[in-house]
This record gives sequence, C-alpha cells and structure tokens, in this order.
Amino acid sequence: MLARLAGLNCEPIPTGDVMPARLLLLWDVDHTLIETAGVGAIVFAEAFERATGRPMSAGMAKAQGHTEPVLFAETLAMHGLPDDEGLFRRFAQAQAASYTSRIVELREQGRILPGVSRLLRDLDADPRIVQTVLTGNTRAAAAIKLGTFGLDQYLDLRIGAYGDDDAHRPLLVDIARRRAEHKYQTQFRRDDTVVIGDTPRDVHAAHAAGVRAVAVASGIGSAGDLAAAGASIVLESLEGVEGVNLVDGLLSPRS
Repeated sequence: MLARLAGLNCEPIPTGDVMPARLLLLWDVDHTLIETAGVGAIVFAEAFERATGRPMSAGMAKAQGHTEPVLFAETLAMHGLPDDEGLFRRFAQAQAASYTSRIVELREQGRILPGVSRLLRDLDADPRIVQTVLTGNTRAAAAIKLGTFGLDQYLDLRIGAYGDDDAHRPLLVDIARRRAEHKYQTQFRRDDTVVIGDTPRDVHAAHAAGVRAVAVASGIGSAGDLAAAGASIVLESLEGVEGVNLVDGLLSPRS
C-alpha cells in the first residue's frame, strides 16, 4: 500500500484560468497553517477503529511530516495488523466522516496560526502567485480542516497534492506542479516552485523534488533544525510577514 497511490483523487483539472503567475506556493497544512489541538488525534483513533475493528490501544505513530498512508501503516504495524490499500481507503472514508461530525469541536478547539489569514489573503491578491497545498492529509481531510477555518477561499485546492495521491511526500511536488500547469496554462519551473512547511521532512521533500523550501518554526522543528535541513528561508512564525516582501524575496535573483 505504501507504493504509489496515484490513482486516487486525480480527476482532470479544468483549464482556462490563464494568468501571469510566476510562483507556485505549496503550503503544508498542520502546524504550518492550522492546529487541530488534539481533535486530529481523536479523529485518527476513531477512524482507525472503524477501519480495522480494533481500538488503537498501542497508540499512534509519530506524525512529524509523514503522509497519512505512512502514518496509518506505521500505526497498523504497532498493532500487529497487516497493511493493504483497501484498509487505508476504509480508514480515509471513516476519517473524513469523523472530521465532518466534529467540525464544531474543531473550530472551537483548533486555531489558525498567527499571521496566516492575512498572509494568505495578501498572496491570493497577488497576480504573481498561485497557492495551494502539499500535505500528507488526504484530500477530504485537508478540505474539511481548511474549510472549517475559512482558509480554503485563498487556496486552490483543486490543484493541491495530498497523501492519498502518493504516500511518498517528494512525489507530491510534481503532482501539484502538473495540476497547476494544466489548469493555469503556464509553466512552473522547479525554481518557481516553493514548498512551505514546518518540519525538516518538508524541506527534504522540496530538495528531493528539486524545488525550494521556506520553513516556519511553528511546529516541533526549531529554526535551527529547519536551517540545518537547508531551507532557503526560515521564519520563526508567519505573524507580521508581509506577502509582498516574501514574494519579492523569492523572486529576487539567487546568488
């Protein structure tokens, strides 16, 4: 099951939104844009039990930048259970249903991280930018989380890349690039593509795909850890970050 899952959620993207975009920004979701404050862990446990018929008694594998299929597979292994694609599909469906039933709880307990709403709004208004997500979440889970906090209005989720597109995070970069190029009828070179996340895994995925990484120390990774991983830009948080300054910095000639 941890082999390619590219057959899932790959419906054709409509063309026609031609624009003079110059940068493709690929945002991580959890601990970069939002926090679920424990609701995500509850949902995972509920979905695990519904999919497997067994409670998650041995706990959950550490997330820390894993895609959902990898996290689920590692959690299955902790419980001595076999792994297969059909089981993950059942888990993903149960997870989406559980998030849907807990939207009020998610909104009340979770939060948008500081500076995110303003920055995404500013970037959405910049014609040089196309922004979407590159996340280990499934497409359904990401849409529910971002929609709950109203961030989906700033992100083109149709062209995003998700854990149920491929279990291997670096391969998600080209999935998003191809979708963006098809929809917007413009080429996004690797140097024009930027992964923005909060873990060294996000940075490593960007490098493996040959694109740039901006890292935000809003998760468990410190600014030092993210710099050591090789991020082009490291930010302590997104609070106070001006969209125009971020874009100008990314568009400036590289030394």
